[in-house]
Amino acid sequence: MSSAHRSFVDGGQGQPVDPAAAGHDPVRSVVLDSWLRSRNKGVNPDAVGDGVDLDGVELERYRSAHPMALIRPVVRKLLVDDAADTGLLVAISDAEGRLLWVEGDSQAKDRALAMNFVEGADWSEDRVGTNAPGTALALDHCVQIFEAEHFSRTVHDWSCSAAPVHDPMSGQILGAIDITGGPRVAVPEVLSLIRATVAAAESELRLHLLNSPRLLGDTSPRLQVLGSERPTLVRDGDRTSLSQRHAEILLLLSEHPEGLSSDHLAVLLDESELDSVTIRAEMSRLRKVFGAAGLGSRPYRLLTELGSDVDEVRRALDRGDAAAALRVYRGPVLPGSVAPGVEDIRNDLRGRMRAALLRAGDQGLLAKWTSTVEGREDTGAWAAYLSSMDRRSPMYDQVKSRIETLDRRLGV
Repeated sequence: MSSAHRSFVDGGQGQPVDPAAAGHDPVRSVVLDSWLRSRNKGVNPDAVGDGVDLDGVELERYRSAHPMALIRPVVRKLLVDDAADTGLLVAISDAEGRLLWVEGDSQAKDRALAMNFVEGADWSEDRVGTNAPGTALALDHCVQIFEAEHFSRTVHDWSCSAAPVHDPMSGQILGAIDITGGPRVAVPEVLSLIRATVAAAESELRLHLLNSPRLLGDTSPRLQVLGSERPTLVRDGDRTSLSQRHAEILLLLSEHPEGLSSDHLAVLLDESELDSVTIRAEMSRLRKVFGAAGLGSRPYRLLTELGSDVDEVRRALDRGDAAAALRVYRGPVLPGSVAPGVEDIRNDLRGRMRAALLRAGDQGLLAKWTSTVEGREDTGAWAAYLSSMDRRSPMYDQVKSRIETLDRRLGV
């Protein structure tokens, strides 16, 4: 890999140099793409910076107020506490790639000084080139970078694994969690550990936000309509139970920011169409719950931002994170609703969720899906679950038997 790196960085500044074409081992596409971005940004492969963006009181003030401070106890418990005397470092960055905390093995911290991997330093891809935390933020996806895959030669003795952390309500990137060290980091299990830590961290953030949405500056109301629990409106930490009809209207209005006429809203709410008097009466009652300032008329529309758990699942699916989507997907959209517009949203989200799980082929996610109401008789998901298993697994015969039972019941 070091020869491939040399071929790339010393290959001139004109057309991109493909190391494989020069007779070297092929470079992973995620790395080659990052090398190209790094070179196009003018990153020096022989340097990683010689200072910090934030230090002293300024750094302490910034990171103590940052949302990533809320997950630091989780990261310390799951990663840092076991990193002493292992040669490993655990770093937490902000969304711009600035390292907020770097903890772990003391000797490794001393070695990391030589490459400026310190608290307050900018480790974005734009600044230092290909590296796990910076590239994870650039791609909005977990990555591992091994030794000479780093763009900077100074980092070629290190390997790292990192994944971005998202605001569980808005989906916005808040920062990244990274493990940096030697060969021990260059194994798939470390990336799995990072993913698990991010999942725990985002769950912790979700608990904080349910109690105090202002922690992340999120003061907009949020609609919860997934699963069998009663639909809820969360605003400023207060939770208000909604009638199914009010939840249907708010969900449909959030899907149509341009607004809905009385007739169009009636069609989306009931196949037989509601009369305009009924619609006006429902909207009048909804204003008392949601607030008159938040709802407009002619057409009916939202006058304030309204988030939802449906949006959260969609954002996770859009970034290819099936695990995060399934964590939020507690069940169908308003399962008791027969409103045509809601049924369309429900079927679309279920279809996207299922397709993402089948595409990912992750055994743990498929096991969770097939245990849900929607996945219990999903023969395609059961088949994918079976194909992901070792035949020697004690669960293999059970899953196979379940598929045979479904086939007989469904006449497949």
